[in-house]
Amino acid sequence: MAIILDGSNLTVEKLVRIARYGEKVELSPEAIDRIKVCREMVERKIAAREIMYGINTGIGEFSEIILTDEQIEQFQKWLIFNHAAGIGEPMPIEYVRGAMASRVNVLAHGMSGCRLEIVQTFVEMLNKGVTPVVCRKGSVGACGDLAPMSQIALLLMGEGEAFYKGERLPGRVAMERAGIPIPG
Repeated sequence: MAIILDGSNLTVEKLVRIARYGEKVELSPEAIDRIKVCREMVERKIAAREIMYGINTGIGEFSEIILTDEQIEQFQKWLIFNHAAGIGEPMPIEYVRGAMASRVNVLAHGMSGCRLEIVQTFVEMLNKGVTPVVCRKGSVGACGDLAPMSQIALLLMGEGEAFYKGERLPGRVAMERAGIPIPG
């Protein structure tokens, strides 16, 4: 039986079962609804040309710059590529799986504006054993997870590398072999 993630019920014991032992996960129906509602709100705000930091503006010192429709998609990809920096040996697979499961649980709150297909892709990756290669060192800043989460996000664009069935593969190849569509 799969562990149901709803944004509030992930315990350390469940996280270990997912990360270390490969237990399957599912999003609760309520989490799916919350994710959809929040994303629909973001889409409405984008359509209304409402200014939203980091979505249709630059970040940091460039936060006053409003992006054109043509720039928005490229900017979002650039953000991931820009932060996906790291050095050193890969993190153990169970650490990365734990980070992914934790991120799914946070996204299940439905407060991020993330597309449902992104969260579902993380769930599929966990369930089918596709684990992004994440370097041991590389994150600085207030939250400390930008570099590792960006390395994980690379697979959502068919980039980066992943472990799958004991092999280290290009991200796109790992996703294709596992039968997971790349959401982009």
